Amino acid sequence: MAVIVQKYGGSSVADTEKVMGVARRVVATARQGNQVVVVVSAQGNTTDELIKQAKAISKNPPKREMDMLLATGEQVSIALLAMAIDALGQPVISLTGPQGGIMTDTQHTKARIRMVDGDRIKRELEQGQVVIVAGFQGRTQNGDITTLGRGGSDTTAVAVAAALDADLCEIYTDVDGVYSADPRLVPEARKLAEVDYGEMLELASLGAMILQPRAVEVAAIYGVTLHVRSSFYMDEGTKVKEVDSVEREITVTGVAADENCAKITLAGIPSDVNTLYHIFSALAQAGVNVDMIVQAAASKSTTHLSFTVTREDLAETLSTIERLQADEEWEVLADDNVAKVSIVGAGMMTNPGVAARMFEALNEADVPVFVVSTSEIKVSCLVPRAFCAEAVRACHRKFELDTAK
Repeated sequence: MAVIVQKYGGSSVADTEKVMGVARRVVATARQGNQVVVVVSAQGNTTDELIKQAKAISKNPPKREMDMLLATGEQVSIALLAMAIDALGQPVISLTGPQGGIMTDTQHTKARIRMVDGDRIKRELEQGQVVIVAGFQGRTQNGDITTLGRGGSDTTAVAVAAALDADLCEIYTDVDGVYSADPRLVPEARKLAEVDYGEMLELASLGAMILQPRAVEVAAIYGVTLHVRSSFYMDEGTKVKEVDSVEREITVTGVAADENCAKITLAGIPSDVNTLYHIFSALAQAGVNVDMIVQAAASKSTTHLSFTVTREDLAETLSTIERLQADEEWEVLADDNVAKVSIVGAGMMTNPGVAARMFEALNEADVPVFVVSTSEIKVSCLVPRAFCAEAVRACHRKFELDTAK
């Protein structure tokens, strides 16, 4: 008897018809002799609507109360899905994140899962129940409700799969797998049969909105095989797992784009390391994730520092910098009309000249480049947002990603 964890996103349960469709798929899996745990997101745009309501009341609502509000979306989904599965004659029980043993840290709206106590889920499975767990939420040691940030249901599903030592974790969504680029930008993009954990982590963190990066991290740590597939069709999707071969003929696996970027430039700051420490430690304490960082000397004693944050964190970043700045004569520049375009591939480690080909592609397409960052398996370029789509298409053409290797 296999233990299978299935996660369904908000678009998969957006209305009654889709909820019934998910119920039929879950029941079919259970009746094949499997123990099934289902993790569900809030329906459709529920989370966005709840945020909108909160912002109409307060421009800066308390984060703890935001978690209390946003956690209600998943509770609606789990209850409706449980009713649908029950109507099909399958024993079922729904559990909130806290009831399902999801324990987190205390970072409201961006909590991280610390552990999953799977005892309750295991007991329910042993009694023949399908167990539905609310994604995106958990609780602190003090009993406060927390949420995990955008895409947090993915992380819930993977963490539950790891805790149960599940045989498979299926991520059902409105797309049928992981593609070499966003098909909306590149119609000829190719669906990938499998992707290595490291490649998927980079793609996810660089803008491929298929999986939350933390979900991929947890999957890699615990060796959980993920199957990303469509909730509307039965086709095979993309397996995310450890790929044995390090020597790759394919240098680049995919191209990712992230338009949720803002570039901050601090001009004329002291060039000592202590200043950098104070800036980035203050941003970390404010819960701001910093991505691309570039420093260029302006004089013997000053430097220009540029870095990127998400557009959602821009206001918090500028507020934090303003407090640090005090009477210092820094010039603070902010630009949220930028996008990050990246190429990713484990084969880049053993194939020199990949970055040069990317720059060649962008130059041929007349795409300006502001900032560059690299790792062993990715190269990222910050470009004007208006050039994002063309930059993605240019890189996809240059590396011939529409051709099956």
